[in-house]
Amino acid sequence: MDESTLYELIHEAVSQALDARDGGDDVPLSRRMIGGRVLFEDDQGREAKAVPVEQLFKKITGIREKLRVLEQKVNNHDRLDATDKAELQGYITRCYGSLTTFNFLFAEEEDKFRGTGG
Repeated sequence: MDESTLYELIHEAVSQALDARDGGDDVPLSRRMIGGRVLFEDDQGREAKAVPVEQLFKKITGIREKLRVLEQKVNNHDRLDATDKAELQGYITRCYGSLTTFNFLFAEEEDKFRGTGG
């Protein structure tokens, strides 16, 4: 392993550790959703589980951060050719598109998910 690769691995590990300690990047939740909860009901309309919105929001922003890391790894991978990178990037973009459902949770427009249309 060369010095550059070792540096990148160490840098990434330290960054991930700091992000985990700090709770990831500080993306604000929409004000109207603070203190809210997400209800899951069964087919009889009975509450199966209630999840605080803040908890769901943290998981969604965590997914976004992991997708960003994956995107960087794909784009910087030295053994993938351009066709493979484009195919994998397409899957990542579609994942972002699927997550646009949760854009109402974000306070800032620039923090929202964008798929192929954005």
